[in-house]
Amino acid sequence: MIKEALADADLHMKKSVEAFRQELLQIRTGKASSALVESIRVEYYGSEVPLTQVANISTPDPKTIAIQPWDKNVLSAIEKAIQKSELGLTPMNDGTFIRLPVPPLTEERRRELVKVVRRYLEEAKITVRNIRRDANEHLKRAEKEGKISEDQSHTTQDKIQEITNKHTKEMDHLLEQKEKEIMEV
Repeated sequence: MIKEALADADLHMKKSVEAFRQELLQIRTGKASSALVESIRVEYYGSEVPLTQVANISTPDPKTIAIQPWDKNVLSAIEKAIQKSELGLTPMNDGTFIRLPVPPLTEERRRELVKVVRRYLEEAKITVRNIRRDANEHLKRAEKEGKISEDQSHTTQDKIQEITNKHTKEMDHLLEQKEKEIMEV
């Protein structure tokens, strides 16, 4: 039971770190990256689908994202979805594919992006702390029910704290890398 509690907490925390990593990929850093647009949802025959399901996305150079839909009828829907997104990019439609020029970031925009990234980090840390709290409550219930001893409960709570610290450090490291990437000129 103790091993299950530790493994479950670790698994959920890993998922939180991975979700944080995915959010960071969607933050624009002045360099073209297909990750910026992959999560954009496009209206396609009555349903909303991710852009990756209707088009090929590439970065022919560091300042351009190219989107080539498999079905030419969806070009205007892709263009509208990009304009509605909060990327601040202006699509250029030539009738067969869409080019997204990625302009260099201003100093003010870089600082705004750092604030956004830090907000994402705080949300991810809250999620990890909630997972820790739930695991600890589960252990305390098991202790009250006599399934585990008080010593086992405290030892396991300490191990859960170690797991929490490990994942929090990993997220801090990801934040550091992203801030450095954003602030580079």
